[in-house]
Amino acid sequence: MPNQVTYRVYDFLKEIAPFSYLDREALLRVAERVEVRYQPPDTVVFRPGEPPRDRFFVVKEGTVELYSEDVDGNELLVERCGEQDIFGIRPLLAEDNYVFLARAVEESLLYAINSEGFREIIPNYPRVLEYLVTSMAGSSRYAVEYRAARRQEMAAAAPEPDLMSLHTLHRSRDPVVCLRTDTIIDAARRMTEHNVGSIVIVDDDFRPSGIITDRDLRRCVATGAVSRKLPVTTIMSAPVLCLAQQATVADVQIKMIRTGKHHLVQTEDGTDRTRVTGVISEHDLLLLQGNNPAVIIQEIGVATTASYLRELRDRSERLLGGFLEKEVAIGYITAVMTQINDEIIRKCIKMSLARMQQDGRGNPPALFDWLTLGSQGRGEQLLRTDQDNALIFEDVPEARYPATKDYFLQLAEYITEYLNEVGFDYCDGDMMASNPKWCLSASRWKEQFSSWMHDNTAESMLHTSIFFDYRGVWGDGSLPDKLTDHIFLEMERRSTRFQASLAMAALQNPSPLTFFRNFVVERSGEHKDQFDLKARAMRPLTDAARVLILQAGQGNINNTLKRYEALATIEPQNARLYEEAAKAYELLIRLRAELGLKRNDSGRFVRPGELTQVQRLLLRNSFNPVGEIQKLLELRFQLNFMR
Repeated sequence: MPNQVTYRVYDFLKEIAPFSYLDREALLRVAERVEVRYQPPDTVVFRPGEPPRDRFFVVKEGTVELYSEDVDGNELLVERCGEQDIFGIRPLLAEDNYVFLARAVEESLLYAINSEGFREIIPNYPRVLEYLVTSMAGSSRYAVEYRAARRQEMAAAAPEPDLMSLHTLHRSRDPVVCLRTDTIIDAARRMTEHNVGSIVIVDDDFRPSGIITDRDLRRCVATGAVSRKLPVTTIMSAPVLCLAQQATVADVQIKMIRTGKHHLVQTEDGTDRTRVTGVISEHDLLLLQGNNPAVIIQEIGVATTASYLRELRDRSERLLGGFLEKEVAIGYITAVMTQINDEIIRKCIKMSLARMQQDGRGNPPALFDWLTLGSQGRGEQLLRTDQDNALIFEDVPEARYPATKDYFLQLAEYITEYLNEVGFDYCDGDMMASNPKWCLSASRWKEQFSSWMHDNTAESMLHTSIFFDYRGVWGDGSLPDKLTDHIFLEMERRSTRFQASLAMAALQNPSPLTFFRNFVVERSGEHKDQFDLKARAMRPLTDAARVLILQAGQGNINNTLKRYEALATIEPQNARLYEEAAKAYELLIRLRAELGLKRNDSGRFVRPGELTQVQRLLLRNSFNPVGEIQKLLELRFQLNFMR
């Protein structure tokens, strides 16, 4: 019969993934085996190099920091874990030693979870298994420890256990093997030739005797501990873990979790007494998932209709939902979704060019590039919103200009039509390449940007906020580069006035909170009593990053997070502020995407009452850098004198 302590532990853990995926009975069994630990300030929980224990930890109260060491032995902060955070999860995933130092910053109360007891229940709970597999391969906090120990890049994805056969993985390739008499250098060369991370050592009958992985080569050979001229048997791991060809994805995932092994050998009957037929690695598992970004991008490449592209974009949003649920890093999520969106745009362009051929219009009369603008131009568009795009084509003789522009306007009409069918709505403000105003030659685009930078009117600043975040997704990039060069030449001519105007525009959205710490909501209209995440919180950060990166003379850095990252390097005295601004923006992107997926809309407007207490707190905290960044702009550009 569970006691009161067990019930208190249960009540705490049931709100935290992956414990929240367990039913009541299973979680109570876990809670019964929890050890409550008091950790005084500045005391060590575990040290790097220590063997993994039979416990991993959840912070009940207090703070624990994880540190790594640089080559000089200096401590480098890796992660700060607060209430409900999990750390030291390595015993559940692998048998390697700890790679970080874990130290309590203040008086802390920890729940030490019995690893073996928790591992026993994993096979019965697919969502727990899915969560842990994603942690091993993803960008979550727990993967930091895992990747640091493995010393290799791993793909982040959100796999879903199913009954898919692994047979298709190896239909087109033979397993890479070597004989027991081969040398280590022979094996390394063969792995390099075939671009694989492991090689199976077989006997004369092709039966597995052992396996060597990249990690074995690093551990034994790269360190000089073992001569590369010795036989492969010197460093191979034996016996190998085998599985049958009929094994499912779930079978493999469970076996990898239970054993901590990252490569499994397939044989004819699932034992080491029959011939090798393949090798399964964690990376292979990720590629097998139909909702894997690489698979979606491959499907986009062979798509022939806008309706199928829409299906693929729907699948990518399910992928996005999985990423958000597993708390995969926003930088990775935006990179994946941007790549998917770019591939869809390029496919729409190809389909439109084919349609122009069918119309008898022939090939493009000049080089051109399709420019994405706004959030997609910054590589930050996670959900499908309305279109913001433009078209730039190379300069042609004046006599040819009308016909050339007419061709590209028709092409743009087709492209925007296809994008609309995919789910990217037409822009209400007609900020699209199908608008004659936004389909121009390189020279005329330069004139347009010069005009905006010279006028400094409210309308010009509005266009600047949209068009200055352009990014080419078609062509060789030379035309957008020419435009960027022109902008910085103009900056030299009228830098002070233009930059000050940009900075002033970035202050148009004041603090998102009222004097009484309530959210500033819309007072009327369709979104009355709702908070505008985009205008009140995100736009001040994007606008500030844009003007600051322009002032720094850094072109071709469009992404807001990367802009702040670059600024932190350029201005170390303001690094803390820029890092905090980036963290706040990451939170806002994540929150907007979560809300949008939940409600099937853009996620822009939110009623404060629909936010959880944690979401409200995190959102309020994200507003602090907004105010600090705006103060920096006021001082740097002396905006008080312009008001």
